[in-house]
Amino acid sequence: MKIKWYGQACFLITADDGTKIVTDPYTPETSGYQPVAEEADLVIRSSDNDSFHCRADLIPGSPAVVTALDLARDGGQTTVKGIAIRAIEAMEALDHKYHDPDQNGMYRFTVDGIDIGHMGDVGNPLSAEQIAFFKDVDVLLTLAGGHPVIDLDDLKTVIDEAKPRLVIPMHFQTLSYKPRNALWILSFLSYFDESAVDFALAYETTLTANQIPDSTRVLIMDYVK
Repeated sequence: MKIKWYGQACFLITADDGTKIVTDPYTPETSGYQPVAEEADLVIRSSDNDSFHCRADLIPGSPAVVTALDLARDGGQTTVKGIAIRAIEAMEALDHKYHDPDQNGMYRFTVDGIDIGHMGDVGNPLSAEQIAFFKDVDVLLTLAGGHPVIDLDDLKTVIDEAKPRLVIPMHFQTLSYKPRNALWILSFLSYFDESAVDFALAYETTLTANQIPDSTRVLIMDYVK
């Protein structure tokens, strides 16, 4: 599969059979990131009311849309366009500095035999149940920007206990991100030994099941400009 980071919590994942999945699409004008240009078959979003995470209406084509919060409240799993999806409820930071916190969902799905977890927009320490939800996931798309998303100390606990094989950080400050309220990637990297960190040096990379490391490594990606 191919994985492309557009910025914030939005990735385009293309399966070997051509199926295209977009996660948590944003509003370009307010986020500062580029519009998603490719047509998609499926959009998975953490909620339906956060313009930095929910803009399925802006994705070209006529994709099926799965809202993780709704799925978590309605059985917790489904299969759409051949993609198996699971979800669990989460919450924005209870001490949110900018507005009243909203509920959202975290989710995981499988593409080409690779289990991918997405942390949505959670802003609090994860419960034992939430950590178990991500246990042994192959790839964890990880919030890494500090308040109002999960604190980095609490995030490291999730990674140490869930033991994802590959961690790809997202939702951190970049030169394009307009709100200017997130941490830069160096804060996240301070929690890891340099020997466990790789740099894609591009906004798109190819992953196969046999390329996933045996123990946790971090992959830093660029974003679409």
